[in-house]
Amino acid sequence: MALDRRELAPPGGIYLVGRIGEEVVAGGGLRTIGPGIGEVKRMYVVPAWRGRGIGRRLLGALERHAVQQLGLTVTRLDTGPAQPGAKCLYESAGYRSVGNYNANAYASFWGEKRLA
Repeated sequence: MALDRRELAPPGGIYLVGRIGEEVVAGGGLRTIGPGIGEVKRMYVVPAWRGRGIGRRLLGALERHAVQQLGLTVTRLDTGPAQPGAKCLYESAGYRSVGNYNANAYASFWGEKRLA
């Protein structure tokens, strides 16, 4: 789906890059999509670094930013059928299945989480 990278920049969004030493190992963004609602976008962990909790830490950092910097109370996200690990991560992080809120024809899971 088309995404204007400016949506992942302040004041309504952020894009985080995860590094180990000088190596970029992960990235993920967050954008505001409505009053109090944010959407996690473009979560990615380099395959060689998967299974080490990096995605979970990145997701947590995006959620903290959503609350502390953007004042959001809900985050949403989607993922496709080729990313079953991502779906498991999101569900274990508290995302509950919701309807197709963004009309993404490539997604097979849409999730939502209420933030503290």
